[in-house]
Amino acid sequence: MEEGERSPLLPQETAGQKPLSVHSPPTAGCLDPVPWEDQADAWGCSCCPPETKRQPLRGTPGKGPAPSLSIGSSCVKYLIFFSNFLFSLLGLLALAIGLWGLAVKGSLGSDLGGPLPADPMLGLALGGLVVSAVSLAGCLGALCENTCLLHGFSGGILAFLVLEALAGALVVALWGPLQDSLEHTLHVAIAHYQDDADLRFLLDQVQLGLKCCGAASYQDWQQNL
Repeated sequence: MEEGERSPLLPQETAGQKPLSVHSPPTAGCLDPVPWEDQADAWGCSCCPPETKRQPLRGTPGKGPAPSLSIGSSCVKYLIFFSNFLFSLLGLLALAIGLWGLAVKGSLGSDLGGPLPADPMLGLALGGLVVSAVSLAGCLGALCENTCLLHGFSGGILAFLVLEALAGALVVALWGPLQDSLEHTLHVAIAHYQDDADLRFLLDQVQLGLKCCGAASYQDWQQNL
């Protein structure tokens, strides 16, 4: 096309003008910068729908601010935190009582390297240690939103549930032999009532709690001289 000819696709009044460029730098005569949205409206931008032109920019994943939790999620988070905090305190209390009982009775450090003593306080201390560890994992995991601690807490709760289910199934399946074994254990405990302070305390608490005397009747105490 020669210089003197005009394109038939352009209007007559715009054929001799230079086309506007979207990316052209601002001229020196422009005193105040024009916002980008106003420029886009003036130029008639058709790359996006009109209702999305003035929407605010959102943060991209990993770069923008983290989304805040909803009210329900926050309630669940703090409920898990406070409940596990309470159980962790109870577990630490049981651990402290168990260690204190073992220290008073001299069971700790009596036989280093030997078998663990068959003491009820040892079971209380171990139970308190396990409960406090699992509860602290759930407490800190919920507060800090740590997935590793929450997975450990979930695994501990699942293990507790499995053990409870197995214990319940064994009690139902072996109810007759367990009842006979419990009666024999009570007779042995009555016979050795004065030999161990812990055994005496446990037997007294069982009889006071169940409001009974002896394994079958009060005459069982005749076995103890």
